[in-house]
Amino acid sequence: MDDPHYLSGLQLSGRRVVMFGGGSVAQRRLPRLISAGARVELVSPHTTPSVQGMVDAGELVWHERRYTEGDLRDAWYALACTNDPAVNAEICAEAERERVFCVRADEGESGTAVTPASGRHGGLLFGVLSGGEPLRSAAVRDSMLDGLHSGTIEDGRTPHPEGTLPGVALVGGGPGDPELITVRGRRLLARADVVVVDRLAPRELLDELAPEVEVVDAAKIPYGRAASQDVINQTLVERAKEGKFVVRLKGGDPYLFGRGFEEVLACAEAGVPVTMVPGITSAFAVPAVADVPVTHRGVAHEVVVVSGHVAPGDDRSLVDWELLARMRGTIVLMMGVERLPQFAKALLDGGRPADTPVAIIEDGTMRTQRTLRSTLDTVATDAAASGVRPPAVIVIGPVAGLAPVQSS
Repeated sequence: MDDPHYLSGLQLSGRRVVMFGGGSVAQRRLPRLISAGARVELVSPHTTPSVQGMVDAGELVWHERRYTEGDLRDAWYALACTNDPAVNAEICAEAERERVFCVRADEGESGTAVTPASGRHGGLLFGVLSGGEPLRSAAVRDSMLDGLHSGTIEDGRTPHPEGTLPGVALVGGGPGDPELITVRGRRLLARADVVVVDRLAPRELLDELAPEVEVVDAAKIPYGRAASQDVINQTLVERAKEGKFVVRLKGGDPYLFGRGFEEVLACAEAGVPVTMVPGITSAFAVPAVADVPVTHRGVAHEVVVVSGHVAPGDDRSLVDWELLARMRGTIVLMMGVERLPQFAKALLDGGRPADTPVAIIEDGTMRTQRTLRSTLDTVATDAAASGVRPPAVIVIGPVAGLAPVQSS
């Protein structure tokens, strides 16, 4: 049977909406109402900690009590989400008398409104109803979002008018796995006319681009051939000034040793607008997927992310290695494979214990990922013996010695 409901978008900004029940259903529904600008009032004797956080932030008003007759006067919309069916029925009855549309969470067909499975994409808001089959609605919504994000479903957006300057989107692609790019990053990538891509960006995503999209290789191979940063900056500016939408796709996060701000400055100087899309940084994500937490209660209260592109003692180095050696917390060393013996020696000379645990995660989040666990006094020898190559993230500190207990 087709769903009998009439879909309509409600303008709730500034209007009184009453939610009854402060449990898990309210926790799911309240953020959408708040983001719509509704003047939300919650009636419930208890709340979840997350709902309490919304109250403490001033995002809604909480009446710490049960439903009473008259709660729906002057309301525009209501949601009966208590754990008592009889109370929900009373709320719906009052809503009927007051001519207020009411969602009933425990028995959807008994209310006068239902909440669709909804999604947002590039200024679109859409909802799916399926005649009382919420899992089906959610599945269709998710499929629609996947298609819109990947560009396999056209979103009907008007092409850029002649003579406009779409600009550049600086997109962090995450640690390598294509599923770890942000939703916004993937959406903008699907709209690109030109993609300027690094070697460590999620390369599988390039196969999803339309044939007419220009792909510019800006690969930077450590200690090998590299595209000049000036050439990259010039490419971004020139393509954008041609009226094309340029996505600068980087690995990790553009602002963590990614030279992202250099590219922003170059675009700003040329009058090219830039949209910044942060990415999941490899400094934290790669250790996480290898079961190496960079912090742990009672083990590490500090984390320092360090670039290893120059050695200790180099005139270009901005790192205080003596200070790092005195730390008790976690050091996450990026781009440090080639000079690992020098970094280990600097830390040992500065007083770090020789038995300090070290974990090296190579090709993190990728099919070829592997992890080497060692200690500070032997890690350089162990890494050389194992043939460790970049890209790799090196974690130094007590957290590198932690490991989940495997059940037998």
